[in-house]
Amino acid sequence: MAKKFIDVMDTTFRDGFQSVYGGRVLMNDFFPAVEAAKVAGINHFEFGGGARFQSLYFYLREDAFEMMDKFREIVGPDANLQTLARGVNTVMLDTGSKELIDLHAKMFKKHGTTTIRNFDALNDVENLKYSGERISHHGLKHEVVVTMMDLPPGCNGAHDVEFYEKTLRDILDAGIPYDSICFKDASGTSNPQKVFETIKMARGLVPEGTHLRLHTHETAGVSVSAYMAALEAGIDGIDMAAAPVSGGTSQPDILTMLHATKGMNFDLGGLEIGKILSYEKELQHCLSDYFMPPEATMVSPVIPFSPMPGGALTANTQMMRDNNILDRFPEVIAAMQEVVEKGGYGTSVTPVSQFYFQQALNNVMQGPWNAIAPGYGKMVLGYFGKTPVAPDPEIVKIASEKLGLEPTTMNAIDIADADETKSLQHAIDKLKENDIEITEENIFITAACQEKGITFLLGKGELNVRKISQMKNDCEENEKGSSMGSGNYTVVVNGEKFSVQVAEGDANIQVTAVNGEAAPAAATSIPASTTSVSSSGNDIEIKALLPGNVWKIVANPGQSVNEGDVILILESMKMEIDVIAPKGGVIKSINVATNDKVVEGQIVAVLG
Repeated sequence: MAKKFIDVMDTTFRDGFQSVYGGRVLMNDFFPAVEAAKVAGINHFEFGGGARFQSLYFYLREDAFEMMDKFREIVGPDANLQTLARGVNTVMLDTGSKELIDLHAKMFKKHGTTTIRNFDALNDVENLKYSGERISHHGLKHEVVVTMMDLPPGCNGAHDVEFYEKTLRDILDAGIPYDSICFKDASGTSNPQKVFETIKMARGLVPEGTHLRLHTHETAGVSVSAYMAALEAGIDGIDMAAAPVSGGTSQPDILTMLHATKGMNFDLGGLEIGKILSYEKELQHCLSDYFMPPEATMVSPVIPFSPMPGGALTANTQMMRDNNILDRFPEVIAAMQEVVEKGGYGTSVTPVSQFYFQQALNNVMQGPWNAIAPGYGKMVLGYFGKTPVAPDPEIVKIASEKLGLEPTTMNAIDIADADETKSLQHAIDKLKENDIEITEENIFITAACQEKGITFLLGKGELNVRKISQMKNDCEENEKGSSMGSGNYTVVVNGEKFSVQVAEGDANIQVTAVNGEAAPAAATSIPASTTSVSSSGNDIEIKALLPGNVWKIVANPGQSVNEGDVILILESMKMEIDVIAPKGGVIKSINVATNDKVVEGQIVAVLG
């Protein structure tokens, strides 16, 4: 009797990179491993989309479309190259208009994509209808998704077999065109018995011959058991990665699953252990200089209490590490349970996982519900679609007051269509303002990546790759006593933290106590207008609520602003945070510069 063929998708070059390195791997560094994977017999790759789209523009000075074209050249015309899309968000962190959703499918088809896996974190089928239709319209295979996780202990109301059956029936009843169906568990928390029952349910519900897949992570330590349960229940395809970007926060290793299924009636992609060993050896060589966060290789038994997906965990811990607050990570994970429960049980996958994490971080750093993360607040207010269960009414009230928004039942795509800033013309205007060539690729890059997209297209993109050799060089330079680079640093003097701006030449610098009080002036004469922050009279000191980087300064000193106007924008934990005027007035000073790092409580502006 022939063994059942199981299609294997290699997630190494998308989810593997995202889960381990925050997506920050340069294309020319990993392309030799793609060639090795092809030689090993792999013909189905996840090669782009998701957070790996924006990360190339944000951190690598690389064009995702160029990367996709070169990837296709290596693997040939017959390989199944798959990307990840977030329903009406596509590869953006915010909802796209119909124009942008259509352009996403068109551009990804043009640049080598075969299949788009399309999910909605809220399992709101309304968010899958138009996105799925455009994927099929442009000649791509559409893999529609039901997103999964286990709820934290003591929580109930969604994410059981009945909930997934309802979601799947809604997809089928909506008439959304699809070529395959995936059950996607980004946190890897779904228990194996539930996985078995869910796949059995789906197998009995969908038409005969429907291709069913399971995607999970090893973050909670049950991925192999979940895959084994899915195989027994009748799954047709599973996702795996290659070492060193397998296991831990990523997918289980190809070799591990080949070993786990020995003697069973399954043929995993026709793959051979010896050839996979050669491929993994080449991949390890390609990535040998990349810093691997220790948490990326760990299995965490407390993840089901959050749950935090592998693809976001290392990105968040790296950002906390960069901002010197990694010691607070366990508190944030513990705080996520309440955030998930009161937020309506959207699946912990991008962008909702980031909403959860950021709100949990707010609750830890600033006290429970004293500050509402914009994404989380808009989610509970209905701006991204309908959550699986109604959010906590008190949290909805707080979010409405903090964000100045009323709850809505409008479809997310209709809200986006009414927003002119999400139109193709808006992106075209941005390109014209910056004298950048107007192409469909540049339009989409601008729409998806906003100001950072423009920065990249102007040739000024940031390069932020964590390589061991560079980290050693930096340490050696510091040990030699070389001067610190320009920027914003946090120093400790007699147990008190200060934010210090360092600049070259005769540039003005600023020293500010993190608690908001002006630090004692140095011996060097420094103009008071750039160093002191007055707390007298009606002046208001505006402080950073979270650590992060200054992404964009919107207002200038001397400018009049109204209450609620955006003064500057911080980037923190993969999200953009508006710093707004608490009342109307005149900007007396902007105390930071673009790309500066800021710490929590640091004065960033003064309003008079």
